Amino acid sequence: MSIIAFLGLGQMGSPMASNLLRKGHSLRVFDLNPQAVNALVGKGAVAATTPANATLDAEFIITMLPNGDIVRDVLFGETGVCETLSSSALVIDMSTIHPLQTDALISEMAEKGHAMMDAPVGRTSDNAKDGTLLILAGGTPEQVERARPILMCMGSELVDAGGPGMGIRVKLINNYMSIALNALSAEAAVLCESLGLDLNVAIKVMSGTAAGKGHFTTTWAGKVLKGDLSPAFMVDLALKDLRIAVDVARQTGAPLGMGEVAETYYQSASHDGRGRQDWSALLSQVRRLAGRPDSL
Repeated sequence: MSIIAFLGLGQMGSPMASNLLRKGHSLRVFDLNPQAVNALVGKGAVAATTPANATLDAEFIITMLPNGDIVRDVLFGETGVCETLSSSALVIDMSTIHPLQTDALISEMAEKGHAMMDAPVGRTSDNAKDGTLLILAGGTPEQVERARPILMCMGSELVDAGGPGMGIRVKLINNYMSIALNALSAEAAVLCESLGLDLNVAIKVMSGTAAGKGHFTTTWAGKVLKGDLSPAFMVDLALKDLRIAVDVARQTGAPLGMGEVAETYYQSASHDGRGRQDWSALLSQVRRLAGRPDSL
């Protein structure tokens, strides 16, 4: 079993640390909240007075902190991790922070002769409690394999995201889609109400279509991701239907800000000659707007 320093005992960090203890690892824990520290001490952890104190002789250092500035301070600040970090230890940042901050931290640690990887988590605090988190591991192949036994004490699934900094990237994009889709779903629900449609009927219908299942694995899989833009549903028809939805929302007083933004993308695609292409061509259009080639 390993000696692990665990820094950050919030809503996610505390149950994650508990699972490491339950699997037999030795833990030194640090947090500014004494109640959180004492709760882990009661389960067998050792309290540390500083990040440096927690890190002494540790084989793995796990940070689960609110933001990148705090991660930086814990690593490089006075009484920080780097004051006592062994050159053979591996730092695993499991926080959700800005990916460019992650890149900078990994680079700065390497300059000091230390190894660091990112491994943010997916799912909820309930999953943190029962050890079924999704671990999104960003690191070299060697780092990921070295960390795997430790990470799998806290999760039930590990995805190798493809290199240093890639774990936080896929976490960010997943969260972006989920958060934006939540707003779009709320707009759709209110539009149902504005039109007198039972939401349960809409849920039943949309659970079986791309609206509920998402486009990555439905419309895109057989079309744009295969380079086939022959129309199953044309961009211009999608634009027509979207404009009807936006117009009826205006007339019934339902906010449809997400729909209005989507309309600008479809209108741009139609203007650029994509009107008779499959609606999944919106990916190619957005790539063009980003200055990238039309196809992946």
